[in-house]
Formats: sequence, C-alpha cells, structure tokens
Amino acid sequence: MAYLSCFLLKNVDKFIKKSLTYSLICDNIRLYNFVVQRRKIMPIPQEILNVKRPKNTIVIVYGKNKDRYAVRQRIGCRYDNGRNLPINGPIIGHIVDGKYIPKESKESTISAVSNTTPQIKDWANVVCCDNVFKDVIDELTAVYNPKDVFKLYCIAILRVCYPGIKDYELKERYEDSFLSELYPDVALSKNTVSKFLSDLGKAYSRIVSFMQNRVSELEKNHNIVVDGTLKTNNSRVNSLSDFSRKSRVKGNKEISVIYAYDLEKMEPICSKCYSGNMLDLTAYQDFLKENKIKKGVIVADKGFPSSAACEYFAENPELTYLNPIKRNSKYVQTHNLYEHNELLEGYDAITFRKEKCVGANKWLYSFRDCYKAMLEEKDWLERCNKKKSYSLEEHNRKKKSFGTIILESGLDLPAKKIYDIYKRRWEIEIVMKYYKSTCGFDETRVHSDYSVIGSEFCDFLSSILTCKLINRFDESNLLDERPYKKIMNDLKRAQKIKLQDKTWTLRQLTKGNMDILEKLGLL
Repeated sequence: MAYLSCFLLKNVDKFIKKSLTYSLICDNIRLYNFVVQRRKIMPIPQEILNVKRPKNTIVIVYGKNKDRYAVRQRIGCRYDNGRNLPINGPIIGHIVDGKYIPKESKESTISAVSNTTPQIKDWANVVCCDNVFKDVIDELTAVYNPKDVFKLYCIAILRVCYPGIKDYELKERYEDSFLSELYPDVALSKNTVSKFLSDLGKAYSRIVSFMQNRVSELEKNHNIVVDGTLKTNNSRVNSLSDFSRKSRVKGNKEISVIYAYDLEKMEPICSKCYSGNMLDLTAYQDFLKENKIKKGVIVADKGFPSSAACEYFAENPELTYLNPIKRNSKYVQTHNLYEHNELLEGYDAITFRKEKCVGANKWLYSFRDCYKAMLEEKDWLERCNKKKSYSLEEHNRKKKSFGTIILESGLDLPAKKIYDIYKRRWEIEIVMKYYKSTCGFDETRVHSDYSVIGSEFCDFLSSILTCKLINRFDESNLLDERPYKKIMNDLKRAQKIKLQDKTWTLRQLTKGNMDILEKLGLL
C-alpha cells in the first residue's frame, strides 16, 4: 500500500494525462498521509490485543513512553466518499497487568492515600472553644461579611488551641482539627491568610466599629482596667516598630498594645496598637476617645495618670477614674496622707486615710499594709548594707512610705470599696501573662502596618477566647486541680476517628481525661 501511494505521487502527470479525476489523486494523498502517521505509532503488542474486553472497542496506546493502554468504545460510523469510517467514543476502561479494568469498577475508584482527608482529628479543644466563643460570631457579623467572619473566628480559635502557631501552619491545623467539620470550606492557605491580615488592617474603621460596639454594652457601674504591654517587632518597613524605654537596652524594637478589661465580664473589651516609643500617658486620651469609652470607672496604673486625659473626663461625666499617684506627690504633704487614722474593715493590719482634694473634684485614698511595709523596709536595709550607705535620717523619712499606696479617684466611696476595686486590677496582669506566654503572643510575625494591625486584631479575639476559657475552667473547678496549659493539653488528647461507616468516634481516653470532658459538658 505504501509502495502504491509513492508510485501514485511520483506519477501524478501520467494519471492526469490518462484522465484520472482530481478526487482520486486527493484520496491517494490522504492514503499516503495515513500510512506515514501509522508508521510513527508504536504497534500494540498482540498479547494486549488478545485481552478480553467489551465488543465494539479498540485499544489505544498513550503515555509519555507509549506503554499504557486504554480501551475506547466505538459508538457508530460515518459515510465519507463512499466509505464507512468508524466513530470512536469515550474511554471505558484500561488494560493493566494483562487484565481489562473498567472505569466504574471498585479497583479503579479507590483513591490514593495522598488524596485522603484526615480521619483522626483533634476534637475536645476545638469544640470547647467553640462552645464558649460562639457569641462573638454575632459581634463580628455586625461589621464583616460571613466569609471574613469565619476566617477571623477560625484563626482566633487555632491561635488559642495551638500556641505559637505560624500563619502558614493554620491550614494544616484547621484540616487536622474538628474545626474543619464544624466550619467547612474556610480558606486558610498561607497566601490567603497573608493577604487577609493585610486587608483587615486596611479596613481599619471596621476594627474600630467592632471595638466601639463592645464598649457600648458597658454599664455605668462597670470597672474597666486599662493597661499596656510591649511586643517585639523588629520590622524595618512599618511605622509602629520602634525602641521603647525598656527595649533599647535589649536592642529589640517593639510595638505598644493598650488593652481595656471589663472586671465585671472578666474579659477584654477593646485594644489598640501604638508605636513602641509612645508613652502610655501620651496614648491614654486617644485610646479612650477612639473607642468611645464614656462610662464606667477606669482603673489604671501610674502610667495612666488622670491628668493625661483630664479634658476627656470633663466631657464625659459618667466616666471616672481610679489610679495610683507617686509617693513623692505634692498631695502627700498637703493632705497628710501618711497619717493613717483608721483601720480598713475586712483586712488584717491595713490602715487608711481618706481626704477630699483641695481645689479639685476628686478624693485621695492612702493605704498602708504593715506586712508589706516590713518587707519593703527589710529590702531597703539590705540594699543599704550592700552599698554601705545607711543613714538614720533617711531611714526615718522612708519609714512612713513603706507599704503604702495612694490612690486618686473621682469617686466618693467607702475606703474598703475603693481598695477592693483596685485590688482586682491585678487580674489584667494575669490576662497579659496568658496573652504573651501561654498563647505565644509576645512577638509579631508580620511586617507592614496593615498586617500588624490585622494580626493584632486576631490576637485580641484570641485573648477574649482565652478569658472565656479561664472563666469556664474556673466554673468547673478545673483550675483548682491543674493549670490552664495542662487542661488545654489534656483536651488536645481527646480526638475523634472516622471509621468505615463514616461516623466520628471518640478515641479511648484515661479516666482523668474523661473526667475533664464530663466537667466541661463535652460528653
């Protein structure tokens, strides 16, 4: 046949002269091209062609090395220039190891293990977080669309369940935990999260709206603790990173984060990022003004004096303050605040003095704890002994101030009430401890201003969740038996397994772990 095609091509003129039609020449050219292309195709081995397969099928070869064989169905024929040509249909199977395997068979539909989703997932830690944190979804929905809400929600939970988790690890942890079953199809890939944090910072007004909505729920009699913390941030590209008074010695740049904590709800209500070199007193009024804190009692430390926000307090009469002043303040001498004249009811060995501040609408409260005074005096004497600098005159002058704390406030309340309120201020120190050490939020891992703001917002949501968990553990008396970190590790052990019947089953646990789940109402 090949010889005939070549012969016809070489003798086209003779055939034309003999009145052969043009169509016959074209047919022979097509025949020649068909033969040439067939020569390029590797012949299919006879043993492959002999494999039993459905009728009206052909075997085709494919693959890079032309060593794989598929079975294609013939679905009809067509008439072309007096000939019937077959019409090939879809591939209905393959020939593997000398055996025909149809596409719909069980053998061909078993997926590779690399395509299998995790069938052992962390359960109790995620479900416990979801149980106490669900109300935040409604708060987020007020300012974000549903896709953004569930991204924020899942990131916050994952940062609490897996302290120190990096952004590029979120997707894997999400898929390995029951969070992917509770809230499926949440996009948390590395690039998605990176862009999402930046977009969060760009939409800064929504973060402010979220904070203001939380603040608006405060009651007039609520006590609000305000405090700041520093976080390492050595980025060269954002304006928030700078040397603070403390970090300059260490050589690390930082950012400043100010928090407001509701002592009644026992959870944070708002926060804001500032440059690392900005003093707390400089940011104080701006923080109150932006978050619209207009009622309640601000309980702060010496870094937030009332004088730094006196204009704002004057504009908002339902907002007042309670904070300590320095021992060398002029009020100490003018109001004899070291001359304590009463015992504090309900406390052992604590005396106090209450005075109305002359020329200002505030009250001064001075307290002296005899036990703390003894410890302070002991420490002072030991330092003097090391420096060989003891002075009787200096000792007598210092004695009066040992163990004392002086508070100024716009509240005219019994001294015991004032002392009780200020004593609870240390709760925010515990929150900051969990925020920085337990949850691993002592360092920012993003660079641009937008990303820092967005990431800090996610950390704020995580701090809310952490406080809710602490409250839940405390209600269940679990914190009396073990620390917070141990409880979270025990919850992580409670995993669920997906078996062949497609149901999730709790893995076998120790009696101690089962007791924790029962106390938390997870069983």
